[in-house]
Amino acid sequence: MVRQKLQYFVGRITERKVISAADVRLLECHVLEGGLLNRHEAEALMAMDRAATADEGWARLYTNLIVGFVLRRAQPSGIVTADDALWLTSALDLGGPTETASAIAYAILDKAEQVDIAILDFIMRARRHARQKLAA
Repeated sequence: MVRQKLQYFVGRITERKVISAADVRLLECHVLEGGLLNRHEAEALMAMDRAATADEGWARLYTNLIVGFVLRRAQPSGIVTADDALWLTSALDLGGPTETASAIAYAILDKAEQVDIAILDFIMRARRHARQKLAA
């Protein structure tokens, strides 16, 4: 279930296809006070990220929200399970890995005590995708 405020926000951004600096502040201060509550909300942000061009502040907030959500779920503390890693990497990989999706995976790798191999696999696929994109 996605909070109504977030649902409205994502719909508006998806329609406009732009995330402004004001949108980033609004999301951080009013829409998502306390962070993401569930996978549905995280997936809504991932879809919004793929659908819009964004102010440079978006990548920082988006990364912090997703990383914070995944690490808060980590049980025991700091250990990203196979289930969470598979969900995250599958959701981030829709439509191909983005630069921000890679940053999220690297941040989780840096901050978690232990991650499932799916995170490392995603990082390798994202690096390969980025190299192929540069070569094209």
